[in-house]
Amino acid sequence: MPFQKVRATKVSAVVAEQIVEAIKTGVYPVGSRLPSEAELAQATGVSRASVREALSALQAVGLIEAKSGSGNFVRKSPTQEDEADVPLLLESEAGCLEVMEARETLEPSVVALVARKASRKVVRDLRHAIGEMRSQIASADFSSYFQADKRFHLALVAAAGNRLLSAALVPLISTMDQTLYREFTHRYYLKTEQDLEEVVDLHEELVSSIERQDEEGAAAAMSEHWRRMRETSDA
Repeated sequence: MPFQKVRATKVSAVVAEQIVEAIKTGVYPVGSRLPSEAELAQATGVSRASVREALSALQAVGLIEAKSGSGNFVRKSPTQEDEADVPLLLESEAGCLEVMEARETLEPSVVALVARKASRKVVRDLRHAIGEMRSQIASADFSSYFQADKRFHLALVAAAGNRLLSAALVPLISTMDQTLYREFTHRYYLKTEQDLEEVVDLHEELVSSIERQDEEGAAAAMSEHWRRMRETSDA
């Protein structure tokens, strides 16, 4: 039959495929440095955020590695499996940028609602989650830190006591388990121990606002959290 299977294509997936092809054909051999993010964005005609999403996928499958202050370097030549895995990863998982936009829109209103009716138990549970996050920073265990962060945000949604909000936000928060989202976040937003500490401090500020029943303060702290993350994706 004269047909081929159709698959949806994200901009970041197309960028990633072009980089894989350039590595495969020897334009960028193993050990060489890739063009900067700004150069890739200009050459492909897409946003820098989409380039960063593509690079996160390439790093997740081990094709490239980021060296602080130096750029991105080719680690190995792509296999057929790599060529299939990179676009599949980008297309099968939620887009990082869309997740950030959605959570930035919804979560400030949720924490304002939590501040309006939070109990001592809610505040205690949230502080316990923050304690877990700080503990994982001390042990340099990013994966466990991320799980503690996820539990914190799920606890906020549960504390709102609204089933419709839960139905909208729980799937969004669950994207924190996805490979691409974790790689993107670790690569650009939570790169160092200081980055992690600053984010946890912001979570602490949020909980203090909830404890005071300061709806505006809680919403502002959550908005600031997502503003910082969004800015790192475009920086």
